[in-house]
Amino acid sequence: MAENIRRPALMAALFLVLCFPAALAGHDYRQALSKSILFFEAQRSGVLPRSQRVTWRSHSGLNDGKSSGVNLVGGYYDAGDNVKFGLPMAFTVTMMSWSVIEYGKQMAENGELGHAMDAIKWGTDYFIKAHPEPNVLYGEVGDGNTDHYCWQRPEDMTTDRKAYRVDPSNPGSDLAGETAAAMAPPSIVFRRSNPAYSRLLLKHAYQLFDFADKYRGKYDSSITVAQKYYRSVSGYNDELLWSAAWLYQASNNQYYLDYLGRNGDAMGGTGWAMTEFGWDVKYAGVQTLVAKFLLQGKAGRHAPVFRRYQQKAEFFMCGLIGKGARNIQKTPGGLIFRQRWNNMQFVTSASFVATVYSDYLSSARTSLACPSGNVPPSQLLSFAKSQVDYILGDNPRATSYMVGYGNNYPQRVHHRASSIVSYKVDHSFVTCRGGYATWFSRKSSDPNVLTGALVGGPDAYDNFADQRDNYEQTEPATYNNAPLLGVLARLSSGPSRYNQLLPEVVPAPVVKKPMPTPKPKVTPVPVSSSGPLAIVQKMTASWTAKGKTYYRYSTRVTNQSAKALKSLNLSIKNLYGPIWGLRRSGDSYALPSWMSSLPAGKSIEFVYIHSASPADVSVSGFTLA
Repeated sequence: MAENIRRPALMAALFLVLCFPAALAGHDYRQALSKSILFFEAQRSGVLPRSQRVTWRSHSGLNDGKSSGVNLVGGYYDAGDNVKFGLPMAFTVTMMSWSVIEYGKQMAENGELGHAMDAIKWGTDYFIKAHPEPNVLYGEVGDGNTDHYCWQRPEDMTTDRKAYRVDPSNPGSDLAGETAAAMAPPSIVFRRSNPAYSRLLLKHAYQLFDFADKYRGKYDSSITVAQKYYRSVSGYNDELLWSAAWLYQASNNQYYLDYLGRNGDAMGGTGWAMTEFGWDVKYAGVQTLVAKFLLQGKAGRHAPVFRRYQQKAEFFMCGLIGKGARNIQKTPGGLIFRQRWNNMQFVTSASFVATVYSDYLSSARTSLACPSGNVPPSQLLSFAKSQVDYILGDNPRATSYMVGYGNNYPQRVHHRASSIVSYKVDHSFVTCRGGYATWFSRKSSDPNVLTGALVGGPDAYDNFADQRDNYEQTEPATYNNAPLLGVLARLSSGPSRYNQLLPEVVPAPVVKKPMPTPKPKVTPVPVSSSGPLAIVQKMTASWTAKGKTYYRYSTRVTNQSAKALKSLNLSIKNLYGPIWGLRRSGDSYALPSWMSSLPAGKSIEFVYIHSASPADVSVSGFTLA
């Protein structure tokens, strides 16, 4: 009898080991990161490069913008359709960039930093085209109504490719603000590897923010065809604060920090207590970024306002881990649940801000303040890990919601390109309605595996139907994947050894020789334009953090004339870090707002920190009394 009892027990134990090895071994976050970045190559519009790894895709949308007299070739299709929607595309690029800014080193260690930067640049190259004038921004190519009437791969599409724009007469502050936010963090990402491109992106970001702030209005009131698909329910105040936060982080220009301080209460940054974060509602993201500035000691006189931002950030974080005043709904299996259609977008965005905020708190050696008491930052990271593990297969259905990861993932994705035979395999033209009859209605698996795509996910009870017509659950989106990049990179590295509150220095995608230790130097001033002014720079401090050396430079500008200096414009090139003591003015720097003039014989001093040789400082213009 004892032997009969023991044998079933042993068999059961053996069954568990054989059937659930993945659960015992944990997930391969590096593989998931690689696949999630690859997905963006499947979403590319335009002329595909030779380096294209998703080989079943081909060129598409080659006449985009032509009828409007502008080149809008490129960019990303947002989801399973063939429309280029500007608002979610911009949010996608912003979140990819934030992922690289925070966890670029981990991506580099995994060999994925170059691919992530390529994915970002595919978006920013398009935004540069879409912003041909300071106060003009193209925010959509294609019409969702006609596009959804057809089921065609991008290479065959015959639908209307009209381009829609916002301008001073038809404003779109949310669209322009988000696109400014999509240009500013990439300027940090490319600062080391492509400084000229970085400066170009920052220039566009400045112009777009000014356009958004000066000509206020909701973009879907101007581009009405977007209302059915990407309506801006939250309005534009969150995007104005969001873009100001990113512009401050990218430029260290005091103007944008002051903007956050002055407008935090009026625009809802300190008032909205959020339970979601995504392409429409940015408040939780703004609050997290401003909390970072506060923890970095940058708030200055705005500290009381910034603390109110932080309180709202922590309201969101406490709600995520079930210790808040209003906890976020979860499925029985533990997944965040916000809505039936593409719920996964909220899962990845929330997981990302929880991850970075955990690292911010750890870097500052402080804890999360929840109604039930202080909570260690590690609980936020554990929460993010639980969400990612659910996505990758630790759920009641044992389903991976990332296509191509694991053994059990969606096979019938609501995606035109993946569900129709590759153009490279069969050039036969797929008609608008014929695509529905021949390909959409097929019960078999997609002919092309949409590797790395994160689909919409299960319902409130962890149920999921792998059916192509079940768009609420089986359609992927770029903005599902973008925040996931950072979380996967963070989880792949194990315990954090990085101080997230130090100045962001994104590693270059290729190995470069280390820079020699800089020496104090005098920056020459062109005699023709600035003889009365002398500029002297010197290094005043240096320190090493996590293997990287940072330098503090002090720059003194002296008025050597007999007259007061009424205005000053300085050109500062090769600046890769924060700067204090000057006011940003367009593409140059001016006297700080509290200084109306610089008397004869007096000097003004400003400082900056970065991990390179001194910046190139010169006078581009001045006025004497």
